Amino acid sequence: MSEPRKRPRVSHDSTATQNSSQRGANMLPGSQRPGAEAGEHFVEGSILRITMKNFLTYDFSVVYPGPNLNMIVGANGTGKSSIVCAICLGLAGKTAILGRGDKVGLYVKRGRTKGFIEIELYKTGGNVVINREIHVENNQSLWMMNGRHCNQKAVEEEVKTLCIQVSNLCQFLPQEKVGEFAKMSKIELLEATEKSVGPPEMYEYHCELKNFRKKERELENVVKEKASFLEKAKQRNERNKHDVNRYYEKKRHLDVIELLGKKKPWVEYETTRKELEGVKKERDEAKRQLSALKQAQAPMLNKIQLIENQLKPTEAQIKAKTTAIKEASLMCKQKHDQLDRKHKEIDDIKQRLRLKQMEKEDHQKRINNTRRTIEDLKEELSKIGDQPDVTPRINAVNVELRRIQEERAKIEGEKADLRREKDNLCAESRMLVKKLSDMNNMMNAKEDKLRGRHRDTHTALQWLRQNKHIFEGNVHEPMMLVINVKDPRYAKYVENHISFHDLRAFVFQKKEDMEKFMVEVRDKKNLRVNSISAPEDSVSGRSPSQNIESLRRFGFFTYLREMFDAPEEVMSYLCHQYRVHDVPVGNDKTKSLIKTVIEEPYLKVFYTTEERYTLKRSFYSNKISTSNSAVHNSQYLTITVDAVEKQKLEQQMKDCESKLRDIDERMKALQNQASTLDRRENELLADKKKLSELKGKKRQLEQKISTKEDSLKHMEQSGIDLRKIEEQTKVKIAAINSDKVSIVAAFMAQMKLRAKLTMEKVYLALQTVGLTAEKTKLENDCREGSSELKTTDQKCSRLEHRKIQLTEQCKGLLKTAKSICRMQSDETLPEDLRNAFSNLPDTLDELDAMLNEERARAECFTGLSESVVDEYNRREQEIKNLEKELEDKNKALTDYRQNISEAKERWLNPLKELVEQINAKFSYFFHSMQCAGEVDLHSENEEEYDKYGIRIQVKFHQGTQLHELTAVHQSGGERSVSTILYLMALQELNRCPFRVVDEINQGMDPINERTVFDIVVRTACKETTSQYFFITPKLLQNLQYADEMTVICVHNGPHMLPPSKWDEKAFVRRCIQRKARA
Repeated sequence: MSEPRKRPRVSHDSTATQNSSQRGANMLPGSQRPGAEAGEHFVEGSILRITMKNFLTYDFSVVYPGPNLNMIVGANGTGKSSIVCAICLGLAGKTAILGRGDKVGLYVKRGRTKGFIEIELYKTGGNVVINREIHVENNQSLWMMNGRHCNQKAVEEEVKTLCIQVSNLCQFLPQEKVGEFAKMSKIELLEATEKSVGPPEMYEYHCELKNFRKKERELENVVKEKASFLEKAKQRNERNKHDVNRYYEKKRHLDVIELLGKKKPWVEYETTRKELEGVKKERDEAKRQLSALKQAQAPMLNKIQLIENQLKPTEAQIKAKTTAIKEASLMCKQKHDQLDRKHKEIDDIKQRLRLKQMEKEDHQKRINNTRRTIEDLKEELSKIGDQPDVTPRINAVNVELRRIQEERAKIEGEKADLRREKDNLCAESRMLVKKLSDMNNMMNAKEDKLRGRHRDTHTALQWLRQNKHIFEGNVHEPMMLVINVKDPRYAKYVENHISFHDLRAFVFQKKEDMEKFMVEVRDKKNLRVNSISAPEDSVSGRSPSQNIESLRRFGFFTYLREMFDAPEEVMSYLCHQYRVHDVPVGNDKTKSLIKTVIEEPYLKVFYTTEERYTLKRSFYSNKISTSNSAVHNSQYLTITVDAVEKQKLEQQMKDCESKLRDIDERMKALQNQASTLDRRENELLADKKKLSELKGKKRQLEQKISTKEDSLKHMEQSGIDLRKIEEQTKVKIAAINSDKVSIVAAFMAQMKLRAKLTMEKVYLALQTVGLTAEKTKLENDCREGSSELKTTDQKCSRLEHRKIQLTEQCKGLLKTAKSICRMQSDETLPEDLRNAFSNLPDTLDELDAMLNEERARAECFTGLSESVVDEYNRREQEIKNLEKELEDKNKALTDYRQNISEAKERWLNPLKELVEQINAKFSYFFHSMQCAGEVDLHSENEEEYDKYGIRIQVKFHQGTQLHELTAVHQSGGERSVSTILYLMALQELNRCPFRVVDEINQGMDPINERTVFDIVVRTACKETTSQYFFITPKLLQNLQYADEMTVICVHNGPHMLPPSKWDEKAFVRRCIQRKARA
């Protein structure tokens, strides 16, 4: 496109309130209107002016958009999206559309009590001016339209007549809702497209078709039900003809049953009355028997009582004798135990005497043996002659033995060192095995969590481990498996900072490997996975903007990067994307100093103990906007496994095994040396023993003789006085025997007492046995009479109770019989009933048999009643009415089907043409980007009109298939490109007066962004298109612009001029002068 010529353009801002930061929206280049310029073509409903006062970032500002493409450009936080919010809320849109605050009061500038929006819309015959005043206190709004107060409903109606739909994502796409477009279902997208670009009646036809189809289904069900009911009614009436004939026969049987039912209570009454008379006679006879039994049993009871009175004192005496016998037995046992102890004392004294006697005999034997030994030693000493001196030979042997001992000590020291080293290595090996086992268990736990949360990613992980060899560069498993947090307490900060989509993403060193991976797992295996390509130049070692020491005064103790380890490519990506090297982490002190901390110019994101803070600083006003959110507990990164540490442990394990083998070989060699020294030492010790025995035998004999003589002298002096010990023993035994005599006397006295008491107890027991036997005999005789007495008494009670029951039963039966026959209580049985009853049986069995027979015959006539004839006639009339209704419903169903056919033709054919036009534009736009895209009308059943939808399919990579646009299959940039191109395909077809798209180019790469921008400019700047608002915080350099564009630059800052003092002509003149000088 050639260098565009800039048209004069309006720049008009009302005076802003005086504030420390002036904000405004200025358009370049400008002219002197409000209102449309001559030659400009505004579509009806286009926005001519937007006025904002105390609204979000604005004190006061007026924006005049152009009729075609309006490019709103400005840095983040300057107020671009505030214009979008003003358009939505000023045209009666809901806050939910914007995806920001849910209360309208939140859109008023902070510190103000109310805000103001005014929007002027172009309309033939007179523009429409809508005013909305928002009050913070109660979240209420005051509405005015063309200077007159009105309610929100009136504004919504006016907006609807101008075909403005701020709730339609095809017309109004705010920043927070860009991702929602791809989440729309095919049905929702069709309805939004119909409302946005279709003829006004298209959506109405669609709704009419859905209603017709719904009513058609309802009519079909009604016709089916009516026909079924009619058929059943005819069949039922046909059966009723036979029922009418059977009705009278059944009635005769019912009359007989009624008469039998009247007589049966009288028969029951008479039967019960006779039974009552018999019970009365039987009761009187039982009473006479009971009286006779009671008189016969009285003497025996008196005699039993007399015996019991005699037994009580005797049993008390037996009890007292038993207690005394127990006490005497206890005393006997105590005396017997004392005698046993005295016997034992005598035995102990005798035993000690025997021991002294044996000791005396042993002492004499040792003296005799010692004398014989001395004589033998002296005899042997006299036999030994002079022997040569063997001392030099013994000294030589000792020197050799000392040398051997030194060598052995050296070997043992080496062996001890090796054993200690081996023990240390074994302990280290066990520790390494345990650590590796723990790491493997932890890795399995992390993989289990990944499988539970995102099975597709886990499936892709298994595939990667089997096919890692096909990739050229480094490929890392999902971040959550390779990130190792050094302290589990800090895992929550890392996990809150990195999105879950990236935590489950695979990281690739090369983009080619990533594309190959995505083709295999996403396209071929249809798995939903995320993948990331690390920056080509590693930034993992990038330094933070401030040294952590300078931040410690605020409570910051480290940066996020220092809290975890990760492979080089993963760390490089996190530093590049999340700036983990420049995000400090603080403590409670940071929270207490938060007002001071947020004033630091170099902080953008930081953490306190429980919160995350994000700071945005305006480039112009230098004001700070702060948002904070709670730090949630970690779910995945608390389990830390360091892959480098694991590899290091495995290498250490191999080194330990190698060292253990080397130690075993050295230990074996030392053991061989020690065995050789042992053999040599044994030989020398044998030689030394022989020499030592030869040298020391004479000296040993002399020493032994001297020792034995000393021992003999000592034994002779230390003899035992056995006679004295025997005298002492006799005295002790005599004293003990004296004690035994007194104990035996006391023992015999207690034995006599016990014998006397026992005999007295026996005499008393014999008396008790005689009385008890007599009592038992009387009780047995009495028990036989008592059993008969009790049986007779129970019989009397039972008969009395039965008599009362029968009396009440007779009264009840008589009352029931008279009630059934409709008689008064004092009335006798009428004569006609007596005559009728005389022809019927007189017993209950015969009555029941006849009654059952008549009932069985009556029951054969089931389903009959007195109204059977009336029912037959009524149903005949009902059948005629149903036939008429069914005819009417069939006619209505035919009419509905005709209407559906006509409505389908009116709706479907234009819709197909419209979708074809959208598809042509959409495919053309994608083709110009070297990609492919299609739009088609999708329906599983042509008759289900509520299931029709628009399907968007796109392809961004060579070698892949077209895939439906969804919220998960494509990347964020791909979804943004697809969304904007679909909206541009609607632009020329659009019947809505304007379209708003906010920051949709944020996720695009530079190539796609440039291509999309060219498409937007070409499409939105045609005279046949409507107004278009394109909001972006940045633009690429050297883009192509059109004359029809209006560029609105939004900027703010402390040194901004008030809008009333802005001189557009002077600004343009200075720009031209600087360009000329350059």
